[in-house]
Amino acid sequence: MLKKIEVSQLRMGMYIHEFSGSWMDHPFWKGRFLLTRIEDLRAIRNSNLRELWIDASKGDDIADVENSKTQAQVAEETDALLSGAQHSKRAGKVDLNDEITRALRVCAKSKAAVVEMFTDARMGKAVAVEQVSALIDEMTESVQRHPSALISLARLKTADEYTYMHSVAVSALMIALAQELELPAELVREAGIGGLLHDIGKMAIADSVLNKPGSLTEEEFNIVRSHPAAGHEMLLHNPQISAQVLDVCLSHHEKIDGSGYPNGSTEQDISLFARMGAVCDVYDAITSDRPYKKGWDPAESIRKMAEWHGHFDAQVFQAFVKCVGIYPCGALVRLESGRLALVMEQSTKSLLTPVVKVFFSARSKVPINQEIVDLSKIAGRDKIVSREDPAKWNFKHLDELWSGQQTSKKSLFD
Repeated sequence: MLKKIEVSQLRMGMYIHEFSGSWMDHPFWKGRFLLTRIEDLRAIRNSNLRELWIDASKGDDIADVENSKTQAQVAEETDALLSGAQHSKRAGKVDLNDEITRALRVCAKSKAAVVEMFTDARMGKAVAVEQVSALIDEMTESVQRHPSALISLARLKTADEYTYMHSVAVSALMIALAQELELPAELVREAGIGGLLHDIGKMAIADSVLNKPGSLTEEEFNIVRSHPAAGHEMLLHNPQISAQVLDVCLSHHEKIDGSGYPNGSTEQDISLFARMGAVCDVYDAITSDRPYKKGWDPAESIRKMAEWHGHFDAQVFQAFVKCVGIYPCGALVRLESGRLALVMEQSTKSLLTPVVKVFFSARSKVPINQEIVDLSKIAGRDKIVSREDPAKWNFKHLDELWSGQQTSKKSLFD
């Protein structure tokens, strides 16, 4: 039986099933293991985790009288949080495929700009913010034309380009979130710049630590956690950098409950921009492939983030869900009809009824003719019944299927 417990309740001999936080919150590259080493217990207690899941069938249990939660209890709480984000007022103004073509060019330009800025920062040069002003305008216009295109394309990154494309993705997400929150145009721009520069402090960290394909030592973990302060210092004396951008850089790893870093700030001391940055940064990080870990499915990521009580501002998180959807673009879902489908874009009628591309029969386990289906238009005839793990089906190229670059049935498994 799985139980969610507080880190303070963790004991030797328990089987850790899953950490309730992203892999930026702890130094372990694997998430499931029997706790037999006192140094591992110490590392977990010294991490930024507050809760985790244990499997009582594989290790020691926790007494029923102690404070723990079952899967059903956690699911009920998560459903309640997500129920506050059922509809979005924002819809695509142009066809998704048309905007994907434009967004691909914006992604390429954005990556090149980030590489140049980060290289300058690594060499001790000042960041030339005026060079990215027009770029942020292009990204904003793309998000306005169709919210799904740019924020989804930016997620499709290889592990070796993560540091740069992560900044592009967070920038696009910050822009979309700022628009969802109906912030004025000048603050939407600042949000985009904040996303683009939020991780610039990682240029002060050696690549051997930043991209290490295994568990970090306690010293290495602390080095990685120094990047917000390092980035803030890099930008602090640049007159072109606003206070909002500086705050995103310094505080995007702070949490509402005070368990974040670098300052352990609590809810009343965390600005709106930092709260936005925290959500956007974590979402892109956990949905991206890294040298040491495969990214989570977008829908599963939203679900997990909703379970992490105390991490995010609830209102900001609900606005973010309206941006990307309860079933975000690229998520694999099973329909009541027994077909598997890939989420293509959101519907303004309900985040529970997105536009999907059906392509596989879960019952006969064979590819079927691909078809675009707007679930909001066939209410009562078919619906999403569950999220699916692509690894379970051995699908290898779902991202290409979503972006329209892959149509061959056989190549789904190659």
